[in-house]
Amino acid sequence: MVISEEINRNVVIKPITATATVSLHQDERGSRRFGQENRQNRRALRVINQNLVGARGYPCVVNKRGLSEKNEGCGIKLDSLRPPVTRSRAEEMCLEETKRLKPSAPTMNEFGDCIFLDEEEKAAVDHPIPMSLEEPDTSLGESDPIEEVEMEDMRVEEPILDIDSSDAKNSLAVVEYVEDLYAFYRKMESFSCAPADYITQQFDINEKMRAILIDWLIEVHDKFDLMNEMLFLTVNLIDRFLSKQAVARKKLQLVGLVAMLLACKYEEVSVPFISDLVLISDKAYTKKDILEMEKTMLNTLQFNVSFPTPYPFLARFLKAAQSDKKLEITASFLIELALVEYEMLQFPPSLLAAAAVYTAQCTLHGFRQWNSTCEFHSRYSEDQLMECSRKMVTFHERAASGKLTGVHRKYCSSKFGYIAKCEPAHFLQKP
Repeated sequence: MVISEEINRNVVIKPITATATVSLHQDERGSRRFGQENRQNRRALRVINQNLVGARGYPCVVNKRGLSEKNEGCGIKLDSLRPPVTRSRAEEMCLEETKRLKPSAPTMNEFGDCIFLDEEEKAAVDHPIPMSLEEPDTSLGESDPIEEVEMEDMRVEEPILDIDSSDAKNSLAVVEYVEDLYAFYRKMESFSCAPADYITQQFDINEKMRAILIDWLIEVHDKFDLMNEMLFLTVNLIDRFLSKQAVARKKLQLVGLVAMLLACKYEEVSVPFISDLVLISDKAYTKKDILEMEKTMLNTLQFNVSFPTPYPFLARFLKAAQSDKKLEITASFLIELALVEYEMLQFPPSLLAAAAVYTAQCTLHGFRQWNSTCEFHSRYSEDQLMECSRKMVTFHERAASGKLTGVHRKYCSSKFGYIAKCEPAHFLQKP
């Protein structure tokens, strides 16, 4: 197949009430009956109620007695009180502190009689308890606002999963130094990226011709059933070579063939024959042309072929996302659409891979999804991925239209579960 003529046509692509404890300061005159014959004593209790601070009694002891069972018909009876004692300054301070923490005014009816709140409270205070040993009642007081503030400050953080624990016994997973390996990839990925504006240095080719070439190579990759690593390395070699060497339009397809040959030699076990490359180019180039371009490309790149591409990052981030087969295919579909587009060279390989996984999750699940495990291993937040992800959604929307439909046809087959026919994540386009 000759794509030079198609390149020459310059195809345009459309681009989340504290319970008060009642304490009684009883009258120092001892036990009295409060009936109709003793109304003066009722008045005395009113005076005591109005001037509770000055009442006499034990400063650190509250003594409240229950109802007299023998005199139920004669009203409420207070038992005899102990003789009063003189309070010291320390005792007065103790009483003031106790009164501040626990209001202790008794409840009176309209006749001046003392009313106990209930039988449970009567039984609870039947034995005197020193005030100095009582704990202040703070069940509904000052503690409530503090508890509310603490609850507001508490945030449930999503745990970060150990994605390598299942591969502890797999020597190929290199669990012992896998984090160091990807740290090295991140350090080196800036050297593997071609300048985002290199096409302006080319005198005879443009970004549309590059898109035609890569779309064709994706189809060839699928027909030969080659490894995914090889495809990403092929595109990387093409961009790095074109950023350093001016190429004539008629030689652009030759550059693509040789880049694929070098990538196969690096990644594949079985390498295509040069005669096969001649055939798929419809004999537009000879064996000699291919070997000459191979030497030129290696010398231009100084034999630096081993650079990180988006593929190793994609594999790592899919593992962090606990992906299934459908998510893997969707992410591969989106990132291959991005390989065709020249404008995606502005994003580093790791960001491109993370955005593909994020967009694939949103496409399949119908809502934004990027958990703490994905963010930890990718080192990218959802906001950092949004620009790249929105571009991928745009490519997905127009994948079936136009002339460059190689990726769409590839992923519309049963081999890839017809994943190209799924609905794009349109909601990501909204701010």
